[in-house]
This record gives sequence, structure tokens and C-alpha cells, in this order.
Amino acid sequence: MLRRSETHPRFPGYYDVMVGGAAGVGEPYEEAAARELSEELGVRVPVRFLFKFLCREGISPIWLGVHEAIVPEALVPDPDEIDWQDWVTVAELHESVDQWRFVPGGREALRRYLESGSGRGAGEPAAG
Repeated sequence: MLRRSETHPRFPGYYDVMVGGAAGVGEPYEEAAARELSEELGVRVPVRFLFKFLCREGISPIWLGVHEAIVPEALVPDPDEIDWQDWVTVAELHESVDQWRFVPGGREALRRYLESGSGRGAGEPAAG
């Protein structure tokens, strides 16, 4: 889980479970996801596309591509993007997602991810 920096242009100070940004013209979702993971968390690992959906919450309707990755190394968050990050359990995510200020798209993506069966069981580490 992460908390966006207070200077982030969208949802400053909000919590999220995703890193990301816009895909360039013609840039495949997987390449954009891997690039954003590198830019925001300082890790270069392959990502696996899971699903995409039209998110109608937040700023405006946008398509979100949800990916997952195995991150075997320490994260190095970009301080311009992320004020805080830590690993939490799925149970802790369930508890915080409706109580804390969460980015709407991240909240919806997390729910869809867990409903898809891709998420781990309660009490096990989840992607942060």
C-alpha cells in the first residue's frame, strides 16, 4: 500500500494499492505498467496483465489496466510521487480501503483483483 505525496497532481495524500500513469500512444499496457513501476518504485521486473476495466469514479471515466508483478528487491519510492509505502496483509487492505482516503480507481481495482481470485488469502502478504 502507498500514500501519494501531498504535491501529487491527482488525489494528493490519498492511499492507493497501484502505481501507474498514462500509456503513450501505441504503448502496450504491459510496457506502460513496467515503466511506471520502475519510475515510481525503482524496480525493473516483468509485469503480468490481468484485466482492464472502465473506471467511472474519480476525475472522469478512464480505462485502467491491472497488472501484477513479483518484486524480489527493495522498493525505492519516488518522493515526488509517494510519501509512504509498506507491505500489508489482505485483511489490512480490506480494513483500510473503506476507512482511509483511497484513490477511487485503486479502490475499485483492488476489489476487482480480489474478486478475480488473483489476490492471496487473508493474512498473507499482498502487493503494496
